[in-house]
Amino acid sequence: MRISLSEAIDKLRHGQVIAVPTETVYGLAACLDQPQAIEQIFALKGRPRVNPLIIHVANKEAIRSYAAGEPPGFEALAQAFWPGALTCILPANTSKVPASARANLPTAGFRIPAHPLTRALLQETGPLVMPSANLSGRPSATCALHVEDDFGHDFPLLDGGNCPNGVESTILLYQAPEWVIVRLGALPPESFESVLGYQPRLVLKASSEAQPLCPGQLFRHYAPRARLFLGNPEGLQQASFVLGFKERLYPADKRLILLGSLTNAQEVAENLYHVLRQLDQEGAILAWIDMDFPREGLWQTIAERLQRAGEP
Repeated sequence: MRISLSEAIDKLRHGQVIAVPTETVYGLAACLDQPQAIEQIFALKGRPRVNPLIIHVANKEAIRSYAAGEPPGFEALAQAFWPGALTCILPANTSKVPASARANLPTAGFRIPAHPLTRALLQETGPLVMPSANLSGRPSATCALHVEDDFGHDFPLLDGGNCPNGVESTILLYQAPEWVIVRLGALPPESFESVLGYQPRLVLKASSEAQPLCPGQLFRHYAPRARLFLGNPEGLQQASFVLGFKERLYPADKRLILLGSLTNAQEVAENLYHVLRQLDQEGAILAWIDMDFPREGLWQTIAERLQRAGEP
């Protein structure tokens, strides 16, 4: 059910959950001061309650109301990348940030999104928790149709068009004496070097047993129902679907779905979740993915998402 901005504001203020666009992916939004709505998000998504939520705010002043401190370098990061596809994990003011939103952790993730509709919404509602608008573990939603696929046509949805970044925000955490990347995203590691004076190292979760520090760290994530073969030749023989690139030729007896061009990582990122969802729409059981592409910049995020989607 497509709703207007004014309807979205009203529903959120009255404790409802709605779908909201951002420049990265669509989110399921609830007001931070509506604990029942936050609980509803976990139920709707089938999301484990040990998986914390990101708090979206309109400006840095709002962050200072809900964070208990600012690590070294935070101000430089905020100036360089907000509004935009950066999430910073900060010490939380636990008297203001509900335990459910931060999964009982002493920290919380904060972001100032760049999408104009979302910013207009936040100016009226105050902070919103907003995990991706998809069933837990499945590919994220990057257009209104994806949200409707997962939650039905009657679910309230603020339609902001296609999400241009196509993948989630990059998440940084300060581990003295430096910031580290705990989730790869739309901002590649190299983009932080000019601001911090170093390229943050990756501290990505490799086990499903410990509690996630942030969203996107669960072992298998972003996954279609199809089994994915990641570049192995034997998998190509078994699969009936191929996810590949415009510049390459693939066996004629396979159903080819294009990820995009090897010369344009942004195009591939924008298409990524759409393509993974298309496998489900076409009833794919086995799919082979061409993993022969670069690993620098945004390509690193694309590879990580595909590896998570392909985990058994």
